[in-house]
Amino acid sequence: MKNFKLTINNNNYEVSVLSYESNKAKVEVNGKAYEVMIDHSGEVSKTPTLVRQQSQPSTDTSKANALTSSPTEKKGAGVIKAPLPGTIIKVFVKVGDEVKVGTNLLTWEAMKMENNLTSDREGKVKVLKVKPGDNILEGDVLIEIE
Repeated sequence: MKNFKLTINNNNYEVSVLSYESNKAKVEVNGKAYEVMIDHSGEVSKTPTLVRQQSQPSTDTSKANALTSSPTEKKGAGVIKAPLPGTIIKVFVKVGDEVKVGTNLLTWEAMKMENNLTSDREGKVKVLKVKPGDNILEGDVLIEIE
């Protein structure tokens, strides 16, 4: 199965694990066979614990806390927010550019897919808050339009 070279108290050992089931293993040490019992009581899980931030839904009832705009909301001056978390790949506009509804603003990668973000309002780009390589979270303000 597996072979190991061990040094214990300056003595060299060649160990071959022949079989392993539950808590019993058959090993060969320097050519001599042994059956050993393995104690699992102090074993630590190899699976890491993933700690994530509390996510916020994008459908908040308070307009002050809303992460995305409502489809029926009046379009115009305001902000463009990230619909999904990801990484900015390319920004197609700069401060001062005039944009119309449907203008391609930027491309970002989310869930291993490239996504295009288009403008849902008309106006002039007032503030550009992201650049290629930036990581974004859902609801982050990306562009301000006046």
